[in-house]
Amino acid sequence: MTPGSVARMLGGVDVQPGHYRLDGDAITFVAESGLALHYRKGEGVTADRPAGYDPAEELLWLNGTIYAAIASIHGFYPIHASAVACAGRVHAFTGPSGAGKSTLTAQLGQLGLPMFCDDTLILDLSDPEQVMCLPGHKRLKLWPDALGLTGAAAEEEVRNGMGKHFAAPPAGTVADMLPLTELCFLEEGEPAQFVPVNGAAKLMRLQDDHYTTSLFLAAARLSRAERFHMLGRMAQIIPMHRFIRPRDPARFAAGAQLAMRHVTDFSEDS
Repeated sequence: MTPGSVARMLGGVDVQPGHYRLDGDAITFVAESGLALHYRKGEGVTADRPAGYDPAEELLWLNGTIYAAIASIHGFYPIHASAVACAGRVHAFTGPSGAGKSTLTAQLGQLGLPMFCDDTLILDLSDPEQVMCLPGHKRLKLWPDALGLTGAAAEEEVRNGMGKHFAAPPAGTVADMLPLTELCFLEEGEPAQFVPVNGAAKLMRLQDDHYTTSLFLAAARLSRAERFHMLGRMAQIIPMHRFIRPRDPARFAAGAQLAMRHVTDFSEDS
């Protein structure tokens, strides 16, 4: 990454604070604080830092929006998920912000499963037979209640005054590219159970409207038919489950144990 001046216009569009613009092989992001980041394929990242900028904020955007954008520009598919590895395969948990992806990943780490990624999972769709996952480089990011539930040790704040902290994955991390063995959708409900997702429901479940999807679509420039074909192929080759469980702190450990059994059993059967 290189410090320097970043133009607030890309592709003829002004990039306002709090927004980004992805155009072809480049992205410009401008934070509310005035921090601006620009990436163009083959040129690396340029950081335009205002006086008194917060390095933690810069790192947050680099590991979030810019990370997903660079993956998209290079033809990979980022999804909003945290994941663990088991028996050489990746088990990913997805859901909206606040669904408990990082918390569950932290607790599965306490039970012995290494973290594969937190928050953003990068998929390689080039193999027609299976989906491969690129290992994430980020640490866990947990709110105080999640730190209490999982027993994870809080490290520095993700961003000054934010209240969310980094935490080291209890069982370490995986640095190898591994196949995706399943995608689990986190839901609140009773009873705690894993329910298979089949047929057209799989296709519907892949229609995520997270910002990572928007980045990929802007970079790939797929037609509607091309996107439908891509999602259809993913639905065909990725096993999917709904993980339904109550959001009751008193029952969190039991839910994590259920997830642990599911992951290990599913890995053995795959």
